[in-house]
This record gives sequence, structure tokens and C-alpha cells, in this order.
Amino acid sequence: MAARRRTSSRFPFKSAVFAAVISIFLFRYFAPFRRKETLTLVSEGGKNETGRNNNNYIVRFREYKKAEDHRRYLESELGLGGGWEWIERRNPAMKFATDFGLVAVEGSVAERVVGEIGKLEMVKDVNVDVSYKRELLGVSGSGGGGGGGSFSDGKKRPGKIFTSMSFSEDEERHHAVAETSNSSIHWGRELLAQKSQVTSLFGADVLWSKGYTGAKVKMAIFDTGIRFDHPHFRNIKERTNWTSEDTLNDNLGHGTFVAGVIAGQDEECLGFAPDAEIYAFRVFTDAQVSYTSWFLDAFNYAIATKMDVLNLSIGGPDFLDLPFVEKIWEITANNIIMVSAIGNDGPLYGTLNNPADQSDVIGVGGIDYNDHIAPFSSRGMSTWEIPHGYGRVKPDVVAYGKDIMGSKISSGCKSLSGTSVASPVVAGVVCLLVSVIPESDRKAILNPASMKQALVEGAAKLSGPNLYEQGAGRVNLLESYEILKIYQPRATIFPGILDFSDCPYSWPFCRQPLYAGAMPIMFNATILNGMGVIGYVESPPIWNPSDEDGNLLNIHFTYSEIIWPWTGYIALHMQIKEEGAQFSGEIEGNVTLTIYSPPSPGEKTKRRSTCVLHLKLQVVPTPPRSKRILWDQFHNIKYPPGYIPRDSLDVRNDILDWHGDHLHTNFHIMFNMLRDAGYYVETLGSPFTCFDARHYGTLLLVDLEDEYFAEEIEKLRDDVINSGLGLAVFAEWYNVDTMVKMRFFDDNTRSWWTPVTGGANVPGLNDLLAPFGIAFGDKILNGDFSIDGEQSRYASGTDIVRFPSGGYVHGFPLLDSSESGATQNVLSNSGSGKADSPILGLVEAGEGRIAVYGDSNCLDSSHMVTNCYWLLKKLLDFTSSSARDPLLFSPSAKQDMAIYVDDNQLPSRRTDVNFSSYSAVLGQDLICRRDSRFEVWGTKGYNLHVRGRNRRLPGYPIIDLGRGLNSTTANPFKVKHSKVTERRNKGDTQGNHLLGILDMPVLVGSHWLVPAAIAITGL
Repeated sequence: MAARRRTSSRFPFKSAVFAAVISIFLFRYFAPFRRKETLTLVSEGGKNETGRNNNNYIVRFREYKKAEDHRRYLESELGLGGGWEWIERRNPAMKFATDFGLVAVEGSVAERVVGEIGKLEMVKDVNVDVSYKRELLGVSGSGGGGGGGSFSDGKKRPGKIFTSMSFSEDEERHHAVAETSNSSIHWGRELLAQKSQVTSLFGADVLWSKGYTGAKVKMAIFDTGIRFDHPHFRNIKERTNWTSEDTLNDNLGHGTFVAGVIAGQDEECLGFAPDAEIYAFRVFTDAQVSYTSWFLDAFNYAIATKMDVLNLSIGGPDFLDLPFVEKIWEITANNIIMVSAIGNDGPLYGTLNNPADQSDVIGVGGIDYNDHIAPFSSRGMSTWEIPHGYGRVKPDVVAYGKDIMGSKISSGCKSLSGTSVASPVVAGVVCLLVSVIPESDRKAILNPASMKQALVEGAAKLSGPNLYEQGAGRVNLLESYEILKIYQPRATIFPGILDFSDCPYSWPFCRQPLYAGAMPIMFNATILNGMGVIGYVESPPIWNPSDEDGNLLNIHFTYSEIIWPWTGYIALHMQIKEEGAQFSGEIEGNVTLTIYSPPSPGEKTKRRSTCVLHLKLQVVPTPPRSKRILWDQFHNIKYPPGYIPRDSLDVRNDILDWHGDHLHTNFHIMFNMLRDAGYYVETLGSPFTCFDARHYGTLLLVDLEDEYFAEEIEKLRDDVINSGLGLAVFAEWYNVDTMVKMRFFDDNTRSWWTPVTGGANVPGLNDLLAPFGIAFGDKILNGDFSIDGEQSRYASGTDIVRFPSGGYVHGFPLLDSSESGATQNVLSNSGSGKADSPILGLVEAGEGRIAVYGDSNCLDSSHMVTNCYWLLKKLLDFTSSSARDPLLFSPSAKQDMAIYVDDNQLPSRRTDVNFSSYSAVLGQDLICRRDSRFEVWGTKGYNLHVRGRNRRLPGYPIIDLGRGLNSTTANPFKVKHSKVTERRNKGDTQGNHLLGILDMPVLVGSHWLVPAAIAITGL
């Protein structure tokens, strides 16, 4: 079979051996180096020479070999022909060994051929060659988030989803920060220092005066390239092109600007390390497109040529692009310090970009010259761990990222803003700090962990922003310099303190104290191991209380026993024991954890270090049931891995739901409001069988996409009717015709994108609510309405089509924008007025109370038009305390007859989507995970497991918080309800191959597990 030309060679790796439970792999690399100008010619996906439509796939192998050897292996196993062909890659990395190949597969036989390749012994996995797309110099939209430059008018532009990069002053966005941020940001006040050299603000001149200028530091810049004769740079060592375009030059200006911030020498726009050796990796075309395979080759080349620092001012929400993510691990495992922008999707929370959200990467956020978090800077927490876990602290640090001066494309200077500008600021700082260490000692002292330790420990904490906005704080070059001067390899925990009294920095923990009987409070910290690329936990973490009161705290730990590369995690699951139900005060103490790493060359004993995490916690007596709200996190599904559409269809430039839908991400303002109203809000990341309903006033269900176990439906019915649990539901749109219309073909992943559900999973919600005679419809309603003078916007919400008699229902004349509603709207506009659509209902059900509303956009800070917190409070007052607002319970709203439609008029599930691929319910076991009360961990929950008692501590009486078994008396409601089963999607064969994710292994939240193949130097 004729091979498509792209290039071939070998990739020498330095020996690396890792033996534990994982396989042993050997990698070799060595490269003679000199200044080079290397062009790369590559082919993009689409049609081959014969005109056939081909899909390009990345085949990852278990060993590094010459590309030609990999090709011969595939040909020997698959034979020539058969609908596939090897794509030769012509780029600088091909003179080294490689761990992947690129193949083109005819679309008609793709499933069979990809399956055959994936089964081969020497093949690790097969993935679509995903394309990257960025708006490098422009920002569209006014609200942050969601793929900034990747979507336009509801359609996806070419390339993988990436958010906006840097932007110029006249393109800058202005945000209504008060509505979405915890910190106060005033952009009207600008200091005179705004146009100062950013290098002088960090004190770079102090290090320059000592002779440190970045000399002999190999700085890799992955961007849009640079021109070889640019007058601002004295040390451009090499330019390489990894794209399909026949040029090495920067024709956009972004790569040049980034290089200028790092190493420019023009007096008007000085860089931090003017003597650093610049290696420009052109990974984006002039159309701002890149492919995963281009990055993989470029990363391999960076490893082979022994780069010291790598700046990657890009990022996007897809942390499940496994070839990309795992190659980042390999980059840092080979002792390359990576710096990356955290994203320009602020001021929204839960908008961290990958790879900056990875623990081994230095993730950088942006601030202005007033030390305020820039509105465009993405906020944490990380969302890999949701729903069962809790996200990590990111960004790691922040740096100036507004109106920063840098080099123009040919000559001269200009200013840009964005976290992709803040990232090279930190990369320049890192370059300068690397040059402080003598070249002979660098590899022994400096690594991704030790550099991050120096940055976070030296950072200046800002007053106002919380830790998920600023991380450790603003980079402090001179403090980090002092730390590195005396640095000894050690392991630490970041953050090193959790102080409930330190508000707002410790938000959200400082907003809600601990109390007995609550769901565990989780805190996820990062272990930084400066002793070696691999480390081990010597023994389980230990809680060391400072006094007897500390014995009331029960901590369970989950942690990475193997710490690789350079980093791991330690998660604290904290509960107050039952005997502390009346305790009020502080609990203080330390968590200690001992880490060891293999000895370095010349050493005979293992390196050991004890990490300390200091806790200062606020505890209050257990609140009354009526003040306790339980938030359902378990039934939320977010992007990735599926096309989960945005809740408001009016938002055309942000079509994916990827912000986590967590109390502390895009619902953080609602969380603050509920706390201000005196409610205590807890999170449930496990099924409904895993909580004791008698402790809660209301179960709050907002914008949920998953299905429900049959046991959950039965338990919830019993909890409401017999145990008096309140239920508040905020639904979303669901219309199959509209979902089908939203389907489109992405030419970069060569696959169809189709929504796997609507804004919410209304058929699933209807099954859950069926015992109460409640159901939602499939209208997509939009419009303004007013209740008691409160103006509200209904944004792509649904209608109520079933509701029991005796309840109270409110309807308003709203426009139905669904496919099926278009004709009716035409008729209404041509003559009669719009009929009222029921959207809000309240009813008592046995001992409990239920409130349902068809829209959640008014609670979600992502794209909120108007908030409905006032309505939420009224509904919770009813569901939790039976308080009846006179307006909501007016006689005119009472239903003398039930609202009812036949089953065949209810929204139906899609039959062309394999929903089980995304669900935590379908095809899964019902089990209580580590976000649940300790006593039900690993069980099916209450009613199925009798809860144990805590040991009594001296001086503290035991207070019974309730038995483990809920009562299961007969249901007084005789409402016939449909049965939920997993059979609906059984037999579906078409499935949704969005981004090829169904062929990919699932990347779990605990992502510090060591892959089978590791490149480790120095072992």
C-alpha cells in the first residue's frame, strides 16, 4: 500500500525504569543540537489521493520505535489494503523513535478497522486525530465561557473546542462582575503604573543586576511561530513547523508577542529572560487550527531535544483527549517545566482549561494592575472529579495579564490582554529562576514540582479573591528566588492550610461551618513531590488534633499512593461525630503524610519528606431539619464526554454545558444566597438511597441530565409522603425534534455531534415525579413575566403537563420556540393571543411538599438574564417549613381539576443515542460512594443498610441523629406511575460517537494513576 508522505525517524530516550505493579519500559533519547530552520509538510483529514473520504486516527503503541517499524508491524498484522493506509509524517521528530502512528481509514469500514487495530498486542489504543481551534487574537461574545472562539451562531467552527486566547484593548470584553464573582472588581480605576514594564513590577531588574538573564535556558514556545530576523530577539535557536502550511513565520502575531513577553529585548516591551534560548514550535496554522497528532510529534521533539521550560498559551474544556493529556504527563515526567494559561472564560466558575488544570502543569490566571482578578480569567475548581469527588485548587498562581506590552509581528510593541499573556509572564519568571541555578545543578534541584513549590510558597496572597480565583496568589519573583537559593528537595501539600476563619480566601469552606450529621465536607489538595518524578505514600495520613475537641472530627482520606509525575492528591472527607451535635467552636490540628522517593544518583538511601496540611475548622450545633438543603450532584452530566447542550438556547456562541453544574462552580451565587438566607446546603454525589431524608427539609434538583434507579424512585416517593421531605425541582427544555436539528457534522473529528439529552432529562424527571402525578412537557418556552413585581425571564424552559388537583399552578403567555411549537406561534401571532403555559406548581404530598419550575437558567450564573433567587427562597420556605406565600397560594392559582395528558403525549427518549455511555445509572451498580456518610460507603444506602454508631468520646454525650432505616409504609397516593428500567437504551446500536469518545477508555477523576508506559529520567 502506498504510504502518504509525512516523515519517518527515531526518537532516542534516556533510560527509564519504573517497577511497581506496572510494566517496565525503556526509553532512549539523545539529540545533537544546533540552530535549525525546519519546515514540516503534513496532510489534514478529508479526502485522500483517490478521492475517498478518510478519517485520521492516532494509533498509540506500547513502545517507542521508529515510525517505519510501527508501519511494518501494522502491515504485517492487518495486511495491505483493507480500507486503511499509513500516513507518513514529515517533521523534525521523525529522526527519533515515536510512540504513535497516524492512519487514514475509509469511513465505510472505520468501525471494523479501528476495532482490529485496537486489539493488536502492541497497540495501546486508537483515537480520532482531534483538531484544535482557537481565536488567538479575538474574543467573541460578552459573557465568558464555553469555547470562546469555537462556536458561532450555534454552529461549531473547524477544530477542537478551545476558548479565546489574548485580545487587544479595543477588543476587550467588559463583564457585569457583581453578578458572577465573589470578589469586587472595579475597572473604572486604573493606576498610573498600568503602562509600566511588567518586568519591573516583578523586580526582574534585581536579578538582571546579579547577572541572571535566562542564559542557557531552553525555552519552548508552542504557538503560531516567529520570524527568524525579528529585531527583538537575540537568541532564536530553532524554529520548527508542525502544521500543514509551508512556512515557519508567524503571520498572526500571537507567537511573537508571547516570545517577546518571555525573552524580548526591546526597551519598550522588555521580556523577563532576554538571553533565554528560544525554540519556536509553530503548532497553529494561520487559520488557528491544530491537530492532536501535531502536538504529539512536537511534544516528543521537545522531550528529545531536552527543553527546560515550555509555554502553552492554549487550553480548552476537553480533559478526555487522552493522547494529549497523557503526553503532557510524559512531558513533565521528562523534567520539562510546563506553564499554561488557565483560560479566558471568566468570570464564570468551573471554566478551567486543559492542560492548565492538570496538577503537574503550572496553571496561570490573570490579574490587572490593581491586583484584582481580571474578569476574563477562568475560575476553579477543577471538574474532573465531579460528581463523586471535589475539584482541586486552580489556578496555581496569577500574574498581570491586562494591557501587557509585547512584541509585534515584525517590529515595535503593542499591548494585549488575556491569561495567554499572563502565562508567558510566568514562563518568563520561570526562565529567569532556572538561570539562577548553576547549569550543572539544575536537573538535581529543578523540576516541575520544585518550581511550583517556589512559585506558590513565594506568591503574595491577594485580599478579596478566593483560592479558586487566585490560587496561591500573585507571583513574587524575588521571594521565589530566595526560596530556590536554599531549596532542598522535599514534598509539600498545596494549599498547605484550610482555615474556615479566613474569608473570603477560603470560600466556600468559610461560608458554611461543619456540623454533626452532615454529608462529608471534601477538600482536595495537591501533593507536590520535589524529591523525584515518582514517589510513594509511606503510610496512611494521620489527623493530629491540637486538643481534645479535635477528637470530634472524623476524617477519612483518599489519596494517590503512587505520586507521578511529580504530583499526587490527598482528599479529606470530614464529618463531625454524633457526640458533637451540640458542639460550637473551633477544631484545629494538622494532617501529616510521609512521602518517599527512590534515591537520586550518588545517593544510597531513599528520600523522605513529611507533608503537613493545617486545619482550622468552624463547627456549629446541628441545624434544624427545616434549614438543611440537599443538592443533587449525582444526576448531573457535563461535557466532556458527551454533547451536553447549553440550557439556554438563546446562547449561540456557547452551546456546551461544561461548567460542572456544581454548587461551587456555576451555581456559586445561588449557594451564597442560600447561606445568606440561613440555609445550610449539602451536596449528594451518590444515588438517593444514600441519604437519610429525615435530616433534610428539601431535596433540591436543578438541571439534571441523568436517569434514576428504580430504587431511587421508590425511596423518594416514601421520603416525601411518609418522612416529610420537601422536593424542589428546576427543570429545563427537552424536545427531540430540536435536538435532532442541533445535530451537525464536525469535519475535524469526522463524526456527527448530536445532543445526548436536552437541557435536562425530562423523561427521566417525569419517571421520578410520576408517583406524585407531575410531569413536564416538551415545549421550549421563552419570554418575560412578572410575579408580585419581580420581573423574570423564562429562557428555554419547559411547561408542566401533569399536576394533581388541589395543587397551585401558575401560567404565563410565553413563546414556544420548539420545532413543534412554530406553527402554533404563527397562528397565535396572526390572530388570537398566546395561551398561558403552566410553568410553576406547588402541592402537598402526604407529609411532604413539592414545588416544580420549568427553568433553571435563572439560578445558573453561566448565562443568566435575570435571577430568580427570590422565587427559590419562597419555594424552599414552602417545601422545608410549609410557609405559604399569599401570592403563590392565591385562590385563583388552585387547581380544582388535575392537569393531565396521556402517556403518548409525554416527551420520549431518543432511540438513536446510546445514553448508557454517559450515564452513571444505566448499566451501573447502585452504590454509595465516598461523598456519602461514612456509615454507608460501599453499600446500597439507607433502607438497605443499617447504620452503625460512632464511638462515644469522653465528655461528650451521644445524640441520636436518627435510625438508619426509613419507614416503608404503604403509599397513600394511588397514582399510577411508569417503571424506570435500563431497558430503554438496551439494543441501541447506533450510539453517539461524539469525538470518538465511545472508543476511548474512561479517564477517572483520580488521574494521577501511572500509565503503563512512563518516561522517567534519572531512575
